[in-house]
Amino acid sequence: MNLLDVRNLSIELLTQNEPILAVDKVSLTIKEGEVRGLVGESGSGKSLLAQAIMGVLDERWRVDADRFHWRGQDLMRLSAEERKAVITNDVAMIFQEPMACLDPTATIGEQLEEAVDSQQLEGHFWSKRQQRKLAAVNLLLKVGIKDHVKCLKSYPHQLTEALCQRVMIAMALAKRPLLLIADEPTAAMESTNQGQIFRLLASLNQLKNMSILLISHDLENVTYWTNTITVMYSGQFVEAGTTEQIFNKPYHPYTRALVDSSPKANIHIPVKSRLMTLPGSIPVLQHLPIGCRLGPRCPRAQRDCVKAPKVKSYQGHQVSCHFSLKESY
Repeated sequence: MNLLDVRNLSIELLTQNEPILAVDKVSLTIKEGEVRGLVGESGSGKSLLAQAIMGVLDERWRVDADRFHWRGQDLMRLSAEERKAVITNDVAMIFQEPMACLDPTATIGEQLEEAVDSQQLEGHFWSKRQQRKLAAVNLLLKVGIKDHVKCLKSYPHQLTEALCQRVMIAMALAKRPLLLIADEPTAAMESTNQGQIFRLLASLNQLKNMSILLISHDLENVTYWTNTITVMYSGQFVEAGTTEQIFNKPYHPYTRALVDSSPKANIHIPVKSRLMTLPGSIPVLQHLPIGCRLGPRCPRAQRDCVKAPKVKSYQGHQVSCHFSLKESY
């Protein structure tokens, strides 16, 4: 069963002049127990898409979709506030900037205890308070914070960014969500700590059947932990398929470039050689190319690329490109 089924979701930034189409008709499906990666360069709209799903974008943004279903319920029939209430009840998100998301006026203990779901507590109110404290301690231990006593008494500014990120993960897990959206959950951590967090997320997926949307710019790292991957570029859908399909036989030139630039693909090149990269950089919102937004940087670009390509499916492997690499294999 599909937990989340979003079709042709668009996000516009409302300006004084014409609105800017930041995300252009992106589709995303997440099944029960699935770990899906959402990959792309910084500025590709990954975080914006996740925030639109959570309903936390402010009034400057306008969100529209052909379909927005959560566990079979059509959320487009609800108001934005009602849609947010349904989603936040079952979905939790780990944001990219933990220091900006934590309340600077409350201790970590107070914020964690508040995040604990009341349905998990039993007995009278005086026993529930003790249960909340115990649940907060267990959550910190679960995300690898050993000195939980000091952490619970601290304010966010007294902790490192890496510790704040772990606290954010603990607060997300406190809800016992059906879907966890992890936006660069290990960005501020060392490699050894990154592995610990990814193993924690994997165990939650396996033991609790928790679905996970793992957002990252690192395609190679995501392949170790995901079942399926969706690739975005400059707010447009590029490619989607199983992790093996995306990493071993990418159909889109952009995905091919991401694979070719990974350390695993360049392990045999001479020392100090240049890695494979696409020319140019991702366009800014004020100057988006028409049609396929990769066109100005794409090595396979032709005249037809000024028109937006349609999504083609090859046995579940989807690609949005006029001149895909499918025939190259």
